[in-house]
Amino acid sequence: MKTTAILIAFILSFTFSAKAQLVENFNSVDILTGQNFELKNYAEAKAVILVFTNLSCPFSKLYENRIIDLKNKFSNDNMVFAMVNPHFGNDEDENKEAIEKRFAERISNFPILNDGQQALTKQLQVTKLPEVIVITPSQTGFSIAYRGAIDNNPQVPESSNMKYLENALESIQNKKNPSPSSSRPVGCNIRLIN
Repeated sequence: MKTTAILIAFILSFTFSAKAQLVENFNSVDILTGQNFELKNYAEAKAVILVFTNLSCPFSKLYENRIIDLKNKFSNDNMVFAMVNPHFGNDEDENKEAIEKRFAERISNFPILNDGQQALTKQLQVTKLPEVIVITPSQTGFSIAYRGAIDNNPQVPESSNMKYLENALESIQNKKNPSPSSSRPVGCNIRLIN
């Protein structure tokens, strides 16, 4: 009897620790269009994919085409993609003109959110560039379904054998929980302003 009680307590501890991290509503502005981007407006989406990136991080540059390819592959399946720039306005090179020059011809309908005050970066505890947060809606609110790296090979996409983000999004398409639900992001450290 005592063994059964210990076993139940052990199982329950894993059940509660595996609970997804809830995400509070947030509001940001698209750097390119000036339009508002608010999480609660995407309650009907299958997922909201936030890619934390900037213009100057070499790792972010290496992943740009892969991010655009993933957006093109999954956005028709009611998945919303947005880039988030936590250094916008804090670094001389992180400005609207530079972002327009880099992305205007390559992407359309792909918000690039201003997080220069780093409220979203801190709320979601993002530390690297690029780092991905996949948020899914439910009846109880929004929660993080996956967080971490895009894949396991920044430099040679063809050599990547662990496509973490793509696998997570395919799991969500199939109404399953992503596994793994996290991976260690590799890239540039985010320089926090406070």
